[in-house]
Parts: sequence; structure tokens; C-alpha cells
Amino acid sequence: MKQHDVIVIGGGAAGFFAAINIAEKHSNLKVLVLERGKDVLGKVKVSGGGRCNVTHAEFIPQELVKYYPRGEKELLGPFHQFMTGDTMAWFEDHGVELKIEDDGRMFPMSNSSQTIIDCFLNTAKAHQVEVLTNSGVKSITKDGDYWTVETNHESFTSKFVVVATGSSPKMWNLLQDLGHTISQPVPSLFTFNIKDKRLKDIPGVVALDVAVTVLDTDLYSEGPLLVTHWGLSAPAILKLSAFGAIELAKRNYKFNIEVNFVKQSFNTVLDNLKQVKLDAARKSVYKSAQFDLPKRLWQQLVLASDLTEESRWGDINKSQLEQLAAQLTQAVFKVDGKSTFKDEFVTAGGVDLKEINFKTFESKLHSNLYLAGEVINVDAVTGGFNFQNAWTGAFIVAKSITQQL
Repeated sequence: MKQHDVIVIGGGAAGFFAAINIAEKHSNLKVLVLERGKDVLGKVKVSGGGRCNVTHAEFIPQELVKYYPRGEKELLGPFHQFMTGDTMAWFEDHGVELKIEDDGRMFPMSNSSQTIIDCFLNTAKAHQVEVLTNSGVKSITKDGDYWTVETNHESFTSKFVVVATGSSPKMWNLLQDLGHTISQPVPSLFTFNIKDKRLKDIPGVVALDVAVTVLDTDLYSEGPLLVTHWGLSAPAILKLSAFGAIELAKRNYKFNIEVNFVKQSFNTVLDNLKQVKLDAARKSVYKSAQFDLPKRLWQQLVLASDLTEESRWGDINKSQLEQLAAQLTQAVFKVDGKSTFKDEFVTAGGVDLKEINFKTFESKLHSNLYLAGEVINVDAVTGGFNFQNAWTGAFIVAKSITQQL
């Protein structure tokens, strides 16, 4: 049985960040990273379409926490310890310069996730962090002051164990065996599957600023909307999927949404359309898009309003005007299922937040057992926020452990 000072379970973002920061602060420590897969940092590799969305340019803790459907209250204190600016400084100190894009997402200047992976691997090697792949953990037990971690190959002991496996049902089962409560995991970031005549022929169309409501709930979001081959996506939908993860799972992902494509009231839009009817009486309704809407989207909403491609503004009646106003402000779509958002699968669920000391990220049930990243019941909307949770938790874990040594 091999002895180490710290065992980190999980070779992802949080795991590597914790291991590196521990080893940097105490170069004489024996730090071991156990990864069940054949490769480490797999999620880092695919994040941001292969560019790695490292974090988000939100520098006020009270604002940053609003992007976390689960963990908003708990992360406020940790973000005062290690924040977005600290993340930027850490990577720059390790030779990786980050850039901020117009939407606030932050990426390495290289536009390649391999830059982040190389940074972690090289730093880990420089500080003699041992990394073992294909090492799935079978059990975690404690005897006195020391933990024993058994893998499918061998067993290890250490004083400290850090669990940073992300959304891992097997690890949740092991933590449950240790007495922890696991909030039932459900998908968080996903797109909506919708079969609708209005969307069928316009995949790729983007409406830049819409409002979306899940009917019969309090779920509401605003932002860009993307029409896809299978339905609707982009931030307006992804925010709903994150904040509504539990509610939408209860509905088995079958529900109705209402889309306001112009973010104006029905009456305001109707008045505008009446004015267009007067000003452009001889023009084609189908060909004269209004409210800065994409032309193809406008045309589908026109056809859904009892109008044809030949309809002229001056000829349309009151009922048709009202139908068009309703399509623009109150369009209802039936959602029937979900699809994973790219390769960035995020789960709502994990170790109950009441069982974690957020000053240190240590288990309240077991001393010297730490949990960081998505293994706990914290998740965020898309845009680099899940990684920021990983960096913050892992850094505080490393700080807490090294202060005891």
C-alpha cells in the first residue's frame, strides 16, 4: 500500500487545479491524482468548442453568483477568496494570457484548450505531482487519521483526500456510503426539442434578443435564440434549462414555452403594425420584415398568421393583424424532449451543500475530506461559470490543506 500526503480523485479541471496549488505551496508533499479514464482534463479539452472557456468577465462576487442556479448563496464567500481576477492572474503567472470576448467569455489567447492542458500537465510535472490514469476508485475508507483509497489496481493511503470527479454517479455512491446526502442528479444545460412548422425550414436563424417563458411556471429568461434542426438553443434557452433543471425534469421535458421575439407588449406591437399597414399599404407583408427580425423568421411568423406570400399590408384585416402581433409577442411552442448542449454536459445534483464548509470546502461529516467542482450540488449557466466554480473551490481546498501542514 503506497503512502501519499494528498490524494486527489479526479483528473479534471478542479482536480488538477487543487493538486497543482497544493504542490506549489509545499514542494516536498507527495500529491497523487487518480483518474478513472485513459486521459486527463477531457472536459477542458472540449470546452468552448475546443478553445476552453476558462471563466467569465464578471468581477463582482454579488453579480457572479447570480449565474449559479444551485450554489448562489454558498459561493458568495468563496468568490471573495478567489475570484475571476485571481483566475486571470493565476494563468498569467503560469504563462497563459487570457482574452475577453464581446459576450464576456474568456479564452486563452491561443484559442486552444491545449494551452490550458499543457499548462496544467507541465506545472504538475515540474512539481512532481503523480498522475495515474485508468485508476477507477472502488472504495474510500478511513482508519484513524488516515484515508485508504482502493482503485481497480492498487491501494493508497493519505491524510487528505480531495474528491473532484465532477458528475460521477459511482463517486456519489461512494460518498453516500460515507454518510453524505446526494441531491438527485438531473441534466442542467440542454437545448429544447421542438417540431414546429414555423421552425422547420429556418435552422441557423438567430433572433438576438427575445424573452422566453415556460408556461405554468415562474421560469423566464432573455437573450439570443437560435433555431436548430431539432428545435431551439442559445443562451435564452440554456439559461432556462439551467434554472429550470429540476422542474423540467419533473415534467419529463414535455412542456410549452411562450416566445416574445420582439420583447414588446402585444398592444404596442399591434399599434406598430397598424401604422405599417397605413404607411406601406402597397408593399408585401412577407417581404418587409419589421422589428429588426431576421427575414426568414419574419416570413415564417407571417405565414403562421393566416397570411400568404402575396398578402399586402393594405389588404390584411384586423384579425390577421392581431394574429401577427400574437406570433411576434406570444408565440407558443411545444417542447418534447431535450438534447445535450454540444459536449459540455452539466448536471444539477451532487453532494448536499449543507454538508460542506464553504470556508474550506471540507466535508462537515469527515475531517480532511474535501470536495470541489461539480461533485457537489453546484452548477451554472454556460459561459465559463462552471470552470470558475472549479478554480475557486480547488484553490480554497489547496489553501486549507497547506495551512495545516
